[in-house]
Amino acid sequence: MKGFFVAFEGIDGVGKTTQAGLLAAALAGKGYPVLSTREPGGTALGEKLRGLLLDRDLAPAPWTEVFLYAACRAQHVAEKIRPALEKGQVVIADRFLDSTLAYQGFGRGLALEELERISLLAAGGLVPDLTVLLDMPVEEALGRLAGKPDRLEGEGREFFRRVRRGYLWLAARHPDRYLVLDARLSPLELHRAILEAFEVKAR
Repeated sequence: MKGFFVAFEGIDGVGKTTQAGLLAAALAGKGYPVLSTREPGGTALGEKLRGLLLDRDLAPAPWTEVFLYAACRAQHVAEKIRPALEKGQVVIADRFLDSTLAYQGFGRGLALEELERISLLAAGGLVPDLTVLLDMPVEEALGRLAGKPDRLEGEGREFFRRVRRGYLWLAARHPDRYLVLDARLSPLELHRAILEAFEVKAR
């Protein structure tokens, strides 16, 4: 079997982690070899970088933030994602390179062309076969967050409105690999739609 790469995207609070877990469990139950992972993170080095990136007591400059994410992604792809795909596994990632374009490009206002070049370089040109975008209004998504927000979750609503617009722009730009779903649907409805899209794409 050829490997297949699924990435879940969306602003904070839309339920990416839940749906990624449901898909992984369903595919494992069907006999698929599955690797579940996340960004930032996914490797020992990536998890240390995640701690830095989400630390509320740190304030990296916007381009410092970009390069930290890129370093995390380069290690993630080299150590985990590409080897898994080469073995024919299904890789399910909670965020990938489109998060950089949405958050640092639209959210921070950095140059998209440069961000895309850096992100693709870090990923070795790898892009997901299927990108699931869970979309909902910012106020509803942020209202779902529990506990003390991390550094990014603590950004203002206007920041997340820009990020959401960025995701919708990316989805319109790449309709061949994007599945856009209303995250206000029930978890079961979302899961069924995602599983169906996977089965169509992975044929």
